[in-house]
Amino acid sequence: MCPMEPESRPTRHLAVAKVADLDEGTMLMVEVDGTLILLVRQDGLFALQGTCSHEYFELDKGFLTADSVTCALHLSRFDLADGEPLDAPADLPLVTYPVREEGDDIILELPEGEIPVNE
Repeated sequence: MCPMEPESRPTRHLAVAKVADLDEGTMLMVEVDGTLILLVRQDGLFALQGTCSHEYFELDKGFLTADSVTCALHLSRFDLADGEPLDAPADLPLVTYPVREEGDDIILELPEGEIPVNE
């Protein structure tokens, strides 16, 4: 008997910002269906849940370094590539989302329905 595959949800592709809105070394918070998502351009383009997984605090108020974002509330630091916490007190990773540039737009690939976040 084969193990059951996890149920996959259909995805949607949403233009959430303009490429010109996100310079190298900057962050931009966008909101999709009431969920905050942090866009970061730092040696690549990244999209992560916009609030700290330790306590609800908006990460665009934090600090950007070469490969991480730091929450200004308790200084938890998260890897931009995979959302993994690099410093306590956070122990849950940030959810990351597929993101790309398409023409002049920044496009997020999100599941239909509720957007996943770790809290």
